[in-house]
Amino acid sequence: MRTTGVSVPDVVREIITRNRSIYECMKMDVINYTALAVKIQPDVEKQLGTPANLNTIVVAIKRYADSFDEKEDISDEPILKNARLSLTDRIMGLEWNMVDFVEQDVSRMFAEAQKAFSDSEFFRFGDSFRILTEDSDSARHLFQSFPKENDYRPGLAKIKIQISGQNRSDVLSYVTQILHYNGIEIVDALLSQDGVVLIFKEEDAPRAYEKLRTEIR
Repeated sequence: MRTTGVSVPDVVREIITRNRSIYECMKMDVINYTALAVKIQPDVEKQLGTPANLNTIVVAIKRYADSFDEKEDISDEPILKNARLSLTDRIMGLEWNMVDFVEQDVSRMFAEAQKAFSDSEFFRFGDSFRILTEDSDSARHLFQSFPKENDYRPGLAKIKIQISGQNRSDVLSYVTQILHYNGIEIVDALLSQDGVVLIFKEEDAPRAYEKLRTEIR
């Protein structure tokens, strides 16, 4: 399992890139940054676990929008050069708030989960936890001992992009653009310690994998 710290710019990028309509409006430069900041502020604060200044969110949005123009002047060096791509189907996503774990031995519980499911990934967002793990009877049985989750999603698949020497946020922006262009919907997009994790409905993941695989060279 991996814990990932996040900043306001990281959260803003993730929210925008997984929302196809907002992403396209930003690419076309037809969106009001302040209005968008007001709209996404609750989601930003939820992921951070702390209040976020509206002006800070506006600045993060503007910097992300500026990065689109900057990328047009970058050399032809492939964004996904030497990236490692892996597809895992039949996974489920679970999420809890910290308040669900009051008086619980959190470290012991997650250590047990890590030992049982080595391919599971653990993300920390402010005051919440998110786990991606295999969707199996044994996994469901183990997580029954955890506090009741606030959010549970079965029928998912993940594509993990491991990179070196590339900015994770740039990679996230690039692959999201490819997937949006091909009409492939993303359930969620997360920054891991060594790359990017994309979550899809299980039926959409194979096509997404093939599209991204062609970009690795």
